[in-house]
Amino acid sequence: MSRMSRLLALTVMVVLAGCGKPEFSDAEKKTIASLALSALPPLKPDTTNRFADVPAAAALGSTLFFDTGMSRDGTVSCSTCHKIDRQFQDDLAQAVGVGRTNRRTMPLAGVAHDPWFFWDGRRDSLWAQALTPLENPLEQAGNRAAFAHYIKARFGERYERIFGLLPDLSNVPANASPLGTDAEKAAWNAMPDQQAEDVNRIFANIGKAIAAFERSIAPPQTRFDRFAAALATGAPPQGDDAFSAEEIQGLKLFIGKANCVTCHNGPRFTDNSFHNTGVPPVKDLPPDRGRIDAVAQVEADPFNCLGAFRDGDAGACGELRFMVKGGPELIRAYKTPSLRGAATRPPYMHAGQFLSLDEVLAHYSKAPASVEGTSEVHPLQLSDRERAALVAFLKTLAE
Repeated sequence: MSRMSRLLALTVMVVLAGCGKPEFSDAEKKTIASLALSALPPLKPDTTNRFADVPAAAALGSTLFFDTGMSRDGTVSCSTCHKIDRQFQDDLAQAVGVGRTNRRTMPLAGVAHDPWFFWDGRRDSLWAQALTPLENPLEQAGNRAAFAHYIKARFGERYERIFGLLPDLSNVPANASPLGTDAEKAAWNAMPDQQAEDVNRIFANIGKAIAAFERSIAPPQTRFDRFAAALATGAPPQGDDAFSAEEIQGLKLFIGKANCVTCHNGPRFTDNSFHNTGVPPVKDLPPDRGRIDAVAQVEADPFNCLGAFRDGDAGACGELRFMVKGGPELIRAYKTPSLRGAATRPPYMHAGQFLSLDEVLAHYSKAPASVEGTSEVHPLQLSDRERAALVAFLKTLAE
């Protein structure tokens, strides 16, 4: 590097550092303020779940979340994949319950703000999402009749204080489900309609209790949030909350040249939408087409917002009623994940395709074509130094 180049680089660093007072335009300050945790609105009431903010329901949901009895073999709970000391995820490329799944576990902090759930949005409420792993043969592998019996035997009194009297289950098969083994399906189909509805009601309430607990899991404040708060008041961030020149450069790139904020926006750094970004499939995993296949699944779910087990009226079902149901943009499109805490939870993408943030940025720099559908991303013209600055900034969302 020439003497003139070194002098120019030093000048840029001084300007970025601002002698202790970072320099941002008014537009940049507005964008930064919109990303701060202080801009996160209060949780809206979940009118589809009248128990969503009932403390007793959340307490029961917490118990069920950590209870390995909520699985076929008594070894798996929700917390097996959503580990409380790991941002409620598991650090694996693909989650492992009773078997290995084909997707990465998503963290739960702030999840109650989402309109859609799972990487592909195949469920439309937090309580409907909570039910799905319970019967997934690769996750908790149970069946809803067995869960109904388990609730009555172990938590009957607690359940009834919240949800009302349990029905008579004496004639309900020990194992039955419309999604289970052939024997479980046959047992389910042989049940009278009222008996099946009783079991489904208990099953739905299990999900509503777990959702009430998960609503309490909020994202923690980070260095970025403290930096943003100081910037908003015009006071230079102090001590450990002050950003380095590299972190400031990364923030400017994030909201500017790199266009990260286009999808990773708002206080949770996600637009809650689905995008094809050309992420490659993983060898030997089942075909995975993302959002395009999830539309039919969410429509068919008996526990969706338009189903019989929703509390409240259908006015809350706008997302489901007006969702985009087709189009090439849904092929291999996956939910934009929140970037809060992301720096400390590799690997990345829906099936753990990339082992580090460096690999993620390398992918976006190359912007390879998608194996199916059309990728939305274009090559990022970023230098190695700029990519390092972006990683440095992303780390402030996890400290």
